Amino acid sequence: MDKQSIFELKSEINQIRYWNIPMKFALKLLSLLGCALIAPGITIAQNAYRIESTEFVFDVLPHESCHASTIAESSSGLVCCWFGGKREGDKSVGIWISRQVKGQWTSPEELVNGNQGGGTRYPCWNPVLFQMPKGELFLFYKVGPSPREWWGMMTKSRDGGKTWAKPKKLKNGILGPIKNKPVLLDDGRLLCGSSTEHNGWKVHMEWTKDPWNINSWRKSKAVENGKAKGAIQPTILQTKEGLSILCRNQGRDGILLSTTKDVSQWEPFKTIELPNPNSGIDAVSLKNGNHLVVYNHTSASRSPINLALSTDGKSWKMILELEKEDRKEFSYPAIIETADGKVHVTYTWKRQKIKHLVLSVK
Repeated sequence: MDKQSIFELKSEINQIRYWNIPMKFALKLLSLLGCALIAPGITIAQNAYRIESTEFVFDVLPHESCHASTIAESSSGLVCCWFGGKREGDKSVGIWISRQVKGQWTSPEELVNGNQGGGTRYPCWNPVLFQMPKGELFLFYKVGPSPREWWGMMTKSRDGGKTWAKPKKLKNGILGPIKNKPVLLDDGRLLCGSSTEHNGWKVHMEWTKDPWNINSWRKSKAVENGKAKGAIQPTILQTKEGLSILCRNQGRDGILLSTTKDVSQWEPFKTIELPNPNSGIDAVSLKNGNHLVVYNHTSASRSPINLALSTDGKSWKMILELEKEDRKEFSYPAIIETADGKVHVTYTWKRQKIKHLVLSVK
């Protein structure tokens, strides 16, 4: 147990003494709860979320560098995509795919690239997978010379990622989900967190009830940065009070939070208690009502990579360190909950591989 955990456990024992609960009974209860720790607005059982397995999506490197993985549970199993090539931003970078078949990941294949014909090719960026309920598996991605000039693309699969439709360009002004998965709202709208970097870092939201129809897409105004220097790459939470987004912070002074009850009008950003080193994050709202975010618990680097928990989407507590190594990079995570209640996390491992973790939830 680390120093912070010991401090918080002592605080809990002091509360027990205050309420005159018999210490013998209280300690037994704490043991059964896995040394539950209480932070403002949140109760956390330390052993409720544990790493069940870890693996690499591929062992043999099919490209010199890879980054920005995404994962989805399709009709035929898990599917993972990422961008890979000589280096980020190089024209050789395409979107790669691997599917999990009978517990094993298939050999990576380049699914799409930025070939424009006539000898012109641009790099691809930030793939995002989303499985429509009982429907198609969508892949959104970006193509262009840089994040300031890229445009949105999409393709779809009807067979769980085995075969794909011809890619389609989104209409001007629409980029699709910029890094993290969308959420499907009760009214049938697919809500996507998006952002731009050509005129400062700004977040906006996009939505559609028919993703393949490019004219059906709509967008919100930019979310006000508040005191934040800039924000990009929102990840969406569905809480009891409405919708929330968590974002990467250009100012490195903490993950940013905005809330709304109307997708077109969002509150100005404010920072939460979790640090951010100007690196991507991803979050998920679980069926049990809790929320998880994967992020780097530091303001200075992309190691370690961590998991934090919230019961309301506002107050957060770091509960697991997933990986740590000085001067190495573990970054740009993706996180989902599958139908069996397991939590799956993927992230960039030293820009060389994509790591896949399975977490069990009690």
